[in-house]
Amino acid sequence: MTAASALRKRLSDKNIVVVPGGGSPLEMKLIAQAGFEAGYLSGYATSATRYGLPDIGLMALGEIENALAACRRVTELPLIVDCDTGYGDVINVRHTVRVMRDLGAAAVQIEDQVWPKRCGHMDNKIVEPREVALKKLKAAVKAADGSDLLVIARTDARGPHGLDEALERCRMFHDAGADVLFVDGPHSVQELERIGRGLPGPLLANMSETGKTPLLSASELQQLGFAIALFPSSTVRLAVKTIQNFLTHLKQTGDSSEWVPRMASLAETNAALDIDVHRDFEADILKELAQEMEKQA
Repeated sequence: MTAASALRKRLSDKNIVVVPGGGSPLEMKLIAQAGFEAGYLSGYATSATRYGLPDIGLMALGEIENALAACRRVTELPLIVDCDTGYGDVINVRHTVRVMRDLGAAAVQIEDQVWPKRCGHMDNKIVEPREVALKKLKAAVKAADGSDLLVIARTDARGPHGLDEALERCRMFHDAGADVLFVDGPHSVQELERIGRGLPGPLLANMSETGKTPLLSASELQQLGFAIALFPSSTVRLAVKTIQNFLTHLKQTGDSSEWVPRMASLAETNAALDIDVHRDFEADILKELAQEMEKQA
């Protein structure tokens, strides 16, 4: 079963899927090791983790392609890939979806912002006209046809045009074949309730801590009608805060000993990186070589 098939099958279950996000192979390995059923390759987190840049349209297809390829080398976890606006018009969207499909993505997320886009919880977003957004979504659906790759249609219209426009766009996207609907940036629990009642599923809720949307638990979101609880950039923001605090302390004291209980040990870090898999491979080669040399002796 492919990663896309596994995620599609999982979404047929009534229980909500909790999906953490990140921007690096290490985060995806840790998400898989923690037992999650899917991970989210976030544009925000990828821009921050791999390039040290904010999520304001400074990263395009090549960067997210390289990030996905690196993640795929170290984990078979089903990955939802944030493909921003698809990086162009309908031909670009088709190419983006095909690249993600061929690299083993489980789902692609396409949004309706004008390029250069920005993080969904920033102000002053601009969205494309309905007809432009719709033709690009149709291109994504058509490009995914014949595979189990899911297309997640995201609208950022709530910010500039209000929730009614966001809901209407999602209904259009559903009718055009989107597999999952995603209204980004609702401002209240009441708006989340309207989304859950007013749209056909499966629905995705974005729990971006300290963003515009109230932070709810997965069980609360399930009661509101959502199928995916997305925590897209929690890991990178934990890393930023923890590393900043550590470096401040180290600069002041020149001593890291106080932080050792909060660190993974070298052995724990190596285990998380699957060092035994590589050591076992090396040992097998050396064993085979020794056996061959013994036969020749």
